[in-house]
Amino acid sequence: MRATEMVLFDLDDTLHDDTGAYHATALRVAAYVAQRFGIDTKELAEAYLAEINRFYEELSAADIRVRNQSMQARWWGRAFVHFGIRDRELAGWCAFAFDQLNSQDLAVVPGVHEMLAKLRQQGVKLGLLTNGFSVTHRKKIADLGLSSSFDEVFLADEVGMVKPDPRIFRHACDRLNTSVERAVMVGDLYERDIVGAHEAGLFTIWVNHGKETIAANLPRPDATVTTIVDTLRVLPPIFAC
Repeated sequence: MRATEMVLFDLDDTLHDDTGAYHATALRVAAYVAQRFGIDTKELAEAYLAEINRFYEELSAADIRVRNQSMQARWWGRAFVHFGIRDRELAGWCAFAFDQLNSQDLAVVPGVHEMLAKLRQQGVKLGLLTNGFSVTHRKKIADLGLSSSFDEVFLADEVGMVKPDPRIFRHACDRLNTSVERAVMVGDLYERDIVGAHEAGLFTIWVNHGKETIAANLPRPDATVTTIVDTLRVLPPIFAC
């Protein structure tokens, strides 16, 4: 029988609206460049965001040695090319400005702190498992007020693996001394969060914001919610040591 001793949470677009924050910050930074060069702010921001999306969609273990701060400048530089701009110094400035401004646009989904506190009160172990990089995500976690909410944080470049590799889920279970049969993974990305955790043997909860569909031949999540705070409703019975 399934039981919940530990819950692993994805971070971005699961516990907070990362997409919304990134879009807001990208527009703020792009506005400066757009005014200087007489180009469209929204088009520049979208070109930059497309570079980010491409990077994370293709992210593999071979990529995690690349530090995100240098990647930020590269993403801006590649976005500039679409507008005929080649300015490495400006790309570096945009990367710095983005990192500074993004913390102002971050906020957890309402009810997240209360949900995590309730799980802790029930004796559940909590882990944060993200494909983010330590150089940016340690600060992001602090800015969101989540640093003390988890027993352990697992970042891709620190553990040397990326989701959906089943080994990263098993690694988290080992670190928190929990069997996969008593572990739960909660995340918004079906292919990254759900498929890998399912293969590793964890109970999976898919936060399906956009009501996406899954092909009939693919494994189903054990439970699906539309908002993170509904996690408590679909968890297997709590098993607290």
